[in-house]
Amino acid sequence: MLRITSLNLNGIRSAYNKGLLDWLKINQADILCLQELKAHLADIHDDLQHPLDYNGHFCTAEKKGYSGVGIYLRQQPERILRGMACEEFDSEGRILRADWKDISVISAYLPSGSSGPERQEAKFRFLEKFGPWLQNLMDDHKNSGREYVICADWNIAHKEIDLKNWKSNQKNSGFTPEERAWMTHVIDEIGFVDVFRQLDPRPEQYTWWSNRGQAWAKNVGWRLDYQLTTPGIAAKARATSIYKDQRFSDHAPLTIDYDVTLR
Repeated sequence: MLRITSLNLNGIRSAYNKGLLDWLKINQADILCLQELKAHLADIHDDLQHPLDYNGHFCTAEKKGYSGVGIYLRQQPERILRGMACEEFDSEGRILRADWKDISVISAYLPSGSSGPERQEAKFRFLEKFGPWLQNLMDDHKNSGREYVICADWNIAHKEIDLKNWKSNQKNSGFTPEERAWMTHVIDEIGFVDVFRQLDPRPEQYTWWSNRGQAWAKNVGWRLDYQLTTPGIAAKARATSIYKDQRFSDHAPLTIDYDVTLR
């Protein structure tokens, strides 16, 4: 069984200070995809780069204390790739890919548009680039049989079930009609599978909670963290969970177990 976990850290050093290492020992993921490192590589000390029996690979942003993605791996891949050949967003450290013989796992951090109209426009530019990039992955899957797992903070809640207060958020970044339509295109037309929803159709299953008010205590959240995969490996997903017993970040870890073996 291959266990893959995705987690937006909201700062790698902050998450470790809140007990991430102890949870890593318990969770026992084979692959842990990380988003929002908020650190340059020089600031990620060796014990954070290679905790326990993991080897860490990272793609950090040029801007200090901003964005950045990583992957902790127990089994070394054949290669590591960074970015999507887009200068504007590759400089922000948003995509990191690990390849094995017939499986690729990607950690991605999509932009947030919540800080204002300028960043929302940047988010739309990212989606315009990222959609065709995802289509290329699906085309490769169909041609070669390679399976893809994309672990990401998508910064989009896809459907009404995916956030608590959907009626009052329809004009807010993360739940605009345009963003939701883009997610629908990725799932219904390109053909990626939202594996969590395949396994767990229940409402009120969220992965992010605002730090304002009592959002966490009242479970007023959003489901922003998804594992979207090609259909072959989606069919081999066996179990999923969102870990909420501890908080390392304003996001919760999303774990999915797949009945496959890395080669």
